Amino acid sequence: MAKQTIDEIDVSEKTVLMRVDFNVPLDDQQSITDDRRIRMALPSIKSVVDRGGKLILMSHLGRPKGDPSDVQKFSLAPAAQRLGELLGTDVAFASDTVGDDATSKASARKSGDVLVLENLRFNEGEKAGDADFAGKLAAMADAYCNDAFGTCHRKDASMVAVPEAMAGKPRVVGHLVA
Repeated sequence: MAKQTIDEIDVSEKTVLMRVDFNVPLDDQQSITDDRRIRMALPSIKSVVDRGGKLILMSHLGRPKGDPSDVQKFSLAPAAQRLGELLGTDVAFASDTVGDDATSKASARKSGDVLVLENLRFNEGEKAGDADFAGKLAAMADAYCNDAFGTCHRKDASMVAVPEAMAGKPRVVGHLVA
């Protein structure tokens, strides 16, 4: 069965929620040691940005266990910074996934803007496939794109429950999944 790709939908002035795989290796100083996964997502990201879409990126990083030190150790902030460097533009970063910071920054996006949400696994609803958590993510966007090839087999909320919550809206795949 053929899947519709991100290039095939109208994204102009629309918000796209894209699941990417930014599970990149970090050293002890929280510096990315290999940005390949970020670079591999660029074609899908640019497809939205270059066509005037507003982009919200979500990913997991590592396996946080709920320890207070996990926030610094597994934050996606370094990935957001590196993405900004690769795109040559500012990339906003939300310190949460579905809380006040994420929702306010998501609603403030303009055409061509990119927002990276904090690590999905900081919210227990991600691994549990929680419909309430997924609904909050889905409410931020007009379309869903799965470009996280390496996590397609998972039943996490961002992979299954979010696209289910977005029934009636475009749900497509990115270049890596295609």
